[in-house]
Amino acid sequence: MTRIHCRAGQVLTLIGLMLAALVAQADMVVRVTEGADRRMPIAVVPFGTNHSRDAPEDLDSIIRDDLTMSGDLKTLEPSRMLSLPTSGDDIHFRDWRVLGQQFVLVGEVDFDAERNRYILSYELFDVSQQERLLGSRASAAPSELRTLAHHVSNRIYERVTGIPGIFNTRLAFVTRTGSGNDVEYRLKVSDVDGYRDQVLLRSSEPILSPEWSPDGKELVYASFEGGRPAIYRQVVSSGERRRIAHFRGLNSAPDWSPDGESLLLTLSKDGSADIYEMPLDTLEPRRLTRHYSINTEPSWSPDGERFAFTSDRSGNPQVYIQSLGGDPERLTFEGNYNAHPIYGPEGEEIFYIHQADGRFLLGSVDLETGEERVLAGSEIDEAPAMAPNGRLVLYVTNAGGRQGALEMTTVDGNARFTLPVRHDGIRDPAWSPLAE
Repeated sequence: MTRIHCRAGQVLTLIGLMLAALVAQADMVVRVTEGADRRMPIAVVPFGTNHSRDAPEDLDSIIRDDLTMSGDLKTLEPSRMLSLPTSGDDIHFRDWRVLGQQFVLVGEVDFDAERNRYILSYELFDVSQQERLLGSRASAAPSELRTLAHHVSNRIYERVTGIPGIFNTRLAFVTRTGSGNDVEYRLKVSDVDGYRDQVLLRSSEPILSPEWSPDGKELVYASFEGGRPAIYRQVVSSGERRRIAHFRGLNSAPDWSPDGESLLLTLSKDGSADIYEMPLDTLEPRRLTRHYSINTEPSWSPDGERFAFTSDRSGNPQVYIQSLGGDPERLTFEGNYNAHPIYGPEGEEIFYIHQADGRFLLGSVDLETGEERVLAGSEIDEAPAMAPNGRLVLYVTNAGGRQGALEMTTVDGNARFTLPVRHDGIRDPAWSPLAE
């Protein structure tokens, strides 16, 4: 399997490699992959209620899953708790010290029938110091309870770690369902945990490589509508879209610049498949690479001065880096296949897909030392996407024999998580920026 041609227009091969249906899982699956579990323990106690009306969402369960998904916190199963306090006044700190907990979250949910809103009162405590770290009340309509839970998760995570939370960010991805003449591709967006998905576009032709704008309001992607590849720009909230690149030959792999003013993309209008920069005001592309081999999958550096890309100019797909006005430099040397690079948010590391012993695994290279390492993998991992806070990498995998699962790993490779979502034939995930 060689993914470089997935971006280079060999559509029949691409369709043959599309992922099969995702088998649903009931819970967040967590695997600690290093010898020591360095996650900080936190107990999210089931919230109490002051009313007889059941909330349509289990807020404490959503928060528990969010914090687990962060990779930095380890939540305690409610069945192991010695007591179930709902306010700080009810906490017996010795109970939580016995259980080895560093933090404890308690809360209570009320319902305002007149306003049709649920009200969550919550408090976060440091167990060893017996100190209240957070305390607040927040409300939401029944349809927005997941948003409320993600908001609370963000506050807890940032208070404990000092790092912005990613729980109210969103994912964009493509799914493929059906077979033969009944194939349908869908461009979707969802919460970061895969829930509340919405369809932005349906097509009988392939949709590829969605990428978020820096403000999180738009997507760019490649679509084969009409049998020819083109790049489209679409407003997520309204669905308004327009075609912005439809040159002769290949139009693929768009990546939005950090300042939001241009795209990197792969075009073959001048013969070979090369990387171009296209300003969004003029839509007149400027060629950045010149080589007869395939050059594709560009990824901007965070400062917008360089980009990484995949090229087979060495005879096999490898990762290269190039400044906007400079020459390419090869980054990867281990193995015969390294592709689909993405920058880490600090620009010091690049993540990519690495082949070893017939398996396709998530790997990375340190730009200062040149050290290459493998972080995670099953048999086939694809399409890495970086969390906007720099702590997680998302990718598509066939973990546990379930092709098409969304999996995350911490950037240190310490833990992996399989998300409990249902999306058939999922591929090409993209992670939105942090919400304002």
